[in-house]
Amino acid sequence: MTDPIADFIIRIKNALRAHHDIVELPYSKMRHSLGEILVREGYITKIEQVTTGQFPTLVVKLKYNNRVSVVNDVKRLSKPGRRVYAPANKIPRALGGYGITILSTNQGLLSDKEARKRKVGGELLCQIW
Repeated sequence: MTDPIADFIIRIKNALRAHHDIVELPYSKMRHSLGEILVREGYITKIEQVTTGQFPTLVVKLKYNNRVSVVNDVKRLSKPGRRVYAPANKIPRALGGYGITILSTNQGLLSDKEARKRKVGGELLCQIW
């Protein structure tokens, strides 16, 4: 797999469209951190690491509001073939502040609000709204 972040967000998007309650993914620290941001921002209900057998997996519990998914769409900004970086004062707002932009910084993965508050820039990973 060449792009685990795109795989993570697209699996969640597809599961929400199919009205699944949970999604199981291969575990990685990056995916777990990304999931924790989505829990903190209210886009998914819960994320946990489960070890069954040899390899650990992530179990993501999805969130719905009256059978309508909370996540409307996702957009991958930085790709393996074209990395996109932004300083703290030029971090784009997803749908004018309605959604969130997730960044990879030297302080870990941060949402756009946290990055502006800490005044750090970094690689723009994705936008979720």
